[in-house]
Amino acid sequence: MTRVVNTLFAFSLGTLLAVVPAMAQSSKDSTMSKSSAATTMTDTMFMKKAARANLAEVELGRLAVQKATNADVKKFGQRMIDDHTKADDQLKKVAADEHVTLPETMSASDKTTKESLEKLSGEEFDHAYMSDMVKDHKKDVAEFKTESKTAHDEAVKNFAAQTLPTLEDHLKEAEKIAPAQKMARSS
Repeated sequence: MTRVVNTLFAFSLGTLLAVVPAMAQSSKDSTMSKSSAATTMTDTMFMKKAARANLAEVELGRLAVQKATNADVKKFGQRMIDDHTKADDQLKKVAADEHVTLPETMSASDKTTKESLEKLSGEEFDHAYMSDMVKDHKKDVAEFKTESKTAHDEAVKNFAAQTLPTLEDHLKEAEKIAPAQKMARSS
């Protein structure tokens, strides 16, 4: 009987010694990932979508700087490069803190838009680019407005709230430039 008790005691002690370090590591891991625990799937998808949008705005902005004939359109394109590069840098910091890997390529839809715009020139390019900017920024403003109110992760919520005024300004500017392009094209 003593042999059985000793064997059980030794087995229990061995198991305890094996489990305690594993539990300590598990506790350490949960502490390390605490910041990302607040990031929901919705917040993660928002960050990934915002990253793709930033990439697209920069790429299409470069195209506008190269191809646009109207000075306002060129200037708007440069603003897209500057502002969306800055927003992307801020988003990368948030994503790194939250352990989210961001995409490094544009969406298929944005690639198609870029390919279509590359085939255009002159006023035709200016009009198509500005029309796309109005449509795209309407969608972006709505998404950032929602995320700035509903995000679970405070860092994501703050990023959306801080970026929103710039996007709203982009939309106003695009809406102001776009009708001028439409009128220039029809005359």
